[in-house]
Amino acid sequence: MSAVLPFARPASRRLALLGTGTVGTAFVQRYQSLQSRGIDLPQFSWLANSRTARACGQQPAQALQHANDAARDVPVLQPWAEAEGLQRGDVVVDATASDDVANWHEQWLARGVHVVTANKLGQGAQLARAQAITDSGQGGGAHYGDSATVGAGLPLLSSLRGLVAGGDRIHRVEGVLSGSLAWLFHHYDGQRPFSDWVREAAAAGYTEPDPRVDLSGEDVRRKLLILARASGIALRAEQVQVTSLVPAALAALPTAAAIEQLSLLDAPLHAQWEQAREQGGCLRFIGGFDAEGATVGLRIIPRDHPLAGGAQTDNRVAIHSDRYNAQPLLIQGPGAGADITAAALLDDVLTITRAR
Repeated sequence: MSAVLPFARPASRRLALLGTGTVGTAFVQRYQSLQSRGIDLPQFSWLANSRTARACGQQPAQALQHANDAARDVPVLQPWAEAEGLQRGDVVVDATASDDVANWHEQWLARGVHVVTANKLGQGAQLARAQAITDSGQGGGAHYGDSATVGAGLPLLSSLRGLVAGGDRIHRVEGVLSGSLAWLFHHYDGQRPFSDWVREAAAAGYTEPDPRVDLSGEDVRRKLLILARASGIALRAEQVQVTSLVPAALAALPTAAAIEQLSLLDAPLHAQWEQAREQGGCLRFIGGFDAEGATVGLRIIPRDHPLAGGAQTDNRVAIHSDRYNAQPLLIQGPGAGADITAAALLDDVLTITRAR
């Protein structure tokens, strides 16, 4: 009898989804679209949100509807309770923004369960957690699909990891990493109040329900940490200096009151726009890191700067390395939106399940 390889994949993989919001909904829709085209996908076993878990059977869209209709006055579900039934070779997709869920990535990987995630809190928070995720994946023979965490699937992480694997040294990475803030500063022209543009971006679904989450720069901090760690730089969260766009008076308000008081943004942003105009430059919200540390904040840059281009929600990232010394490697493309994030998640699922 031939020996069984310890990490041999099972004959049939199952798929589970955590998170049924905009990204989770887009994931289900894309899954069904690919399935209708005859693409070989793992069996969609179940999905869950913080209130309920539902078996999918042959109808994941119906399960999604039932999950989203579940009562909101029930105790918070521990979603990993359902995940306990997953076996080696199965795939769990984290489409949440939950720190509790991210805290379980390490354990799922250690059990041989593949993790595909748009949740930045796995590798974009504590350094110890990020290192544990890497170690657990190697020890459990499981893969960690994280291309949706930065750039909504743009080849940022794969490019950095490929360069490092080829012996290149990354000196500096900087970029426009927030799709919502990219949109805002491509549109803001000093003629309309900045708060009007923020409300328009929120109505279009580009920002979080509380736009202060985007304007604070914390989302960009997490993305920088993920990129730095993929570059071989063990950056810690406290090494990232973040300059928030949110005035202290606005930051202190409850969410509903803050939405009403977004005009507190207008005067400081207009002053910075005037300064940029006088210098012949433009405003861009940029995050960057090197071996010494990292910064996040609004900058005035020349209009011919590598990061000044792009449009709409584009992310635009410059990679400086031994190989790309005289001129950086530029990667650009849409960096926000549920549909492209869901596509990145399913790309990672397919890459994992097709691996031999």
